[in-house]
Amino acid sequence: MGKTYERIDGRLRGFIEEQPVFFTATAPLSGDGTVNLSPKGLKGSFAVLDERTMAYLDFAGSNAETVAHLRENGRITLMWCAFQGPPNIVRVHGRGEPVFRDDPRFPGLLTHFPDIDPSAHGLRAVVVVRAELVRDTCGYAVPLMAYEADRDLHWQRFAREDDASLSAYFTRKEHVATSLDGLPGLPLPLPPSAV
Repeated sequence: MGKTYERIDGRLRGFIEEQPVFFTATAPLSGDGTVNLSPKGLKGSFAVLDERTMAYLDFAGSNAETVAHLRENGRITLMWCAFQGPPNIVRVHGRGEPVFRDDPRFPGLLTHFPDIDPSAHGLRAVVVVRAELVRDTCGYAVPLMAYEADRDLHWQRFAREDDASLSAYFTRKEHVATSLDGLPGLPLPLPPSAV
């Protein structure tokens, strides 16, 4: 039986922080727009800021659907599921905002991710999510899987980029400045790194 929570604390917070992967879901307002579902990982790239606020690092990639959807309407759902231990699924439905590298809040937000070198992964933004509905449900059908380690491929690919080459990389990608549905995505040229 599912349960609704008023805040993210205690056992619920512990469960969220222990998971090596989570998923984000967003969609444009248009009824025929493209729904986006993305896996997120990399140890240390997610943080609970307070009982109703979370944040994660948005790294370089081939598109920017989540950023585009958040800029248009702010709706986002985050989901964690237990691949080990007792079965559980947690969903946080809320409002998200991409905080870009030239935003005055950006350096302060980075302090919540002390184990991540912001220059090593092509960091584009910090996504801040304010929870509106927090629920958990059983995860009886979620398979048991073992976590081995984070892949180092992302770091290997983007650690060699500076601001100019990273901005050029994003400019060459078809769905970074605009989403699949033509919504504004990542602001380009990429603002200089403040860190």
